[in-house]
Amino acid sequence: MLLETYIFKRALFNSAFCFSANLTVGKLSVLDFLRRQGYNHTINCFSQTLVKTNMNILRIPLCLTLLSVMLFPQAIAQETKFRTLPVSVYRDKMKGGWVGQIAGVCWGAPTEFKWNDKIIPMANMPVWKPEMINDAFGQDDLYVEMTFLRSLEEYGLDVSIRQAGIDFANSEYPLWCANDAGRKNLRAGIAPPDSSHPKFNRCPNDIDYQIEADFSGLIAPGMPNTTIALGNKFGRLMNYGDGVYGGIFVGAMYCEAFFEDDILKIIDVALKSIPKESQYAEMVRDVVAWYKANPDDWEATWKLCQKKYREDPEYQKASNGGIDVKINGAYVLIGLLYGKKDLDQTIVLSTRCGQDSDCNPSNAGGVLFTTVGFSKLPPRFTDKLDYDKKFDFTAYNIPELLAVSEKLTRQIIIREGGRIEKDAAGNEVFLIPIKEPVPPKLELSWAPGPIADSLFTEEEKAKIRFKGFRKIEDAVAATFPGWTVKNCGSDMDPGMRENYRGKKNVLMTHPLTRETPCTLERKLDIPAGQKTVLKTVVSNHPNYDWELVLRVSGSVQKTVKVDEALTKGGWAEVVFDLTPFAGGKNVQIELENKANDWAFEAGYWASLAVESE
Repeated sequence: MLLETYIFKRALFNSAFCFSANLTVGKLSVLDFLRRQGYNHTINCFSQTLVKTNMNILRIPLCLTLLSVMLFPQAIAQETKFRTLPVSVYRDKMKGGWVGQIAGVCWGAPTEFKWNDKIIPMANMPVWKPEMINDAFGQDDLYVEMTFLRSLEEYGLDVSIRQAGIDFANSEYPLWCANDAGRKNLRAGIAPPDSSHPKFNRCPNDIDYQIEADFSGLIAPGMPNTTIALGNKFGRLMNYGDGVYGGIFVGAMYCEAFFEDDILKIIDVALKSIPKESQYAEMVRDVVAWYKANPDDWEATWKLCQKKYREDPEYQKASNGGIDVKINGAYVLIGLLYGKKDLDQTIVLSTRCGQDSDCNPSNAGGVLFTTVGFSKLPPRFTDKLDYDKKFDFTAYNIPELLAVSEKLTRQIIIREGGRIEKDAAGNEVFLIPIKEPVPPKLELSWAPGPIADSLFTEEEKAKIRFKGFRKIEDAVAATFPGWTVKNCGSDMDPGMRENYRGKKNVLMTHPLTRETPCTLERKLDIPAGQKTVLKTVVSNHPNYDWELVLRVSGSVQKTVKVDEALTKGGWAEVVFDLTPFAGGKNVQIELENKANDWAFEAGYWASLAVESE
């Protein structure tokens, strides 16, 4: 009898469902309206398998009943289950997640790509000092994802992938690998999602979106489908296939870290957000299995990862070597699992695995610190944090970053069908709907699907402010007429920057190699009987340095170290006296951007001027 009653009730609802699909509320169909209210589960249940019925006469009144449900949502509220998250707890954990990223990247930064395919000896592991927490403001692990936050803040949650591409194309920070390839495609007019397609991007499986996806979980606690959607939007600017799935997986771990502190459970839940057939998902399952088989020997698991995900050709397809997302994702998991909830050990182990050994501890630290919350972090990670300094290339300092994260979270909760209520004490509580994640379709970088033929329109191209010269020679000629360039390397994407440290139309160069500097040169007639000087206004990449060398007729005249001490976070004028060469004709002048320690050796040039008096 109960079964017959259930079938009868379902038949009645299905009849109303069929009829209401063609009705609208404002500009929305009834079904779309219900979806906006968070009743996807209800709709899907009845839409997947309609029970046949001949009771057509009941369709109209039942549809009216369905409409009343929209006006009185309590009628079907039992269909949606919620997780509760006090806003104060959300703020604490979200802040902890950002600080975990910061701590991880700062601690691991001195080791980045210095140990490849080998474990970093403990003796070479940097010792944490509280003041190191402020070394992150110039790290791409952080400022790149803030570009995505800014797009969401300025254009809303429905920002198009094309607008996201325009914003990324307009970014002026140095990039590498998939990020660099994707941005160059965007600047060349190839719109997303083709900007990341393997036909145009040789780095589809690189780590890039994985190191930038933390934001997608920090603004979507318990809402993995939002994280998936953000990955399909922002991750497809530069990555494809596993390169996108790695970022979605990391974001999904953050989603769950607001509610769970068991790392194995966090991983298990996050795994549901990516295609189970992907190699990235296979890697996650492998690392978990190897950990369970040998929970006290992380080096044994590291060796198994090395054998399969670095040495087996099957798992090197469409790979860019040590920057591949799978092997670095494995190192994130090794830190989380073998760190056993210890803040220091988690970061140290992810770092000691090597390869991209600042990005991986940043992901691991971020997820773990989210489970803990900022208020429970030890002072060594919090006391020295600079709340006023802005992250390079962004509009955000720490308070502004936290504010925009919460602002977007509130919007997403409402969008997902959740609510923001107050408890008996008057404190705000997030009610977050529980929904099963719907992973993206499987895409393989070594066997990609067809391109979308997506090109920017002329109107869209006009919004890309970056003056993207195909050749550095053209950028030099446009910026400093009369000067030429030789031996400019490709690292850090040399060319014109519309704005850098407060100055516009800046030229950025980079040495060709450690030994071969990039050189700006020209020939001058230096007037006799006058004082002649060459004035340069130069800068450095934040927290790094390079050597500015003046040569006249091939002979070194002066060397200046361009670092933070000289530029003070901005620009410095360096003056060279050319008076000793007065009266000379066609005097060869060379300004070298010379490497110092071969780390972020970019030279920034705002002005080159020869003055005689």
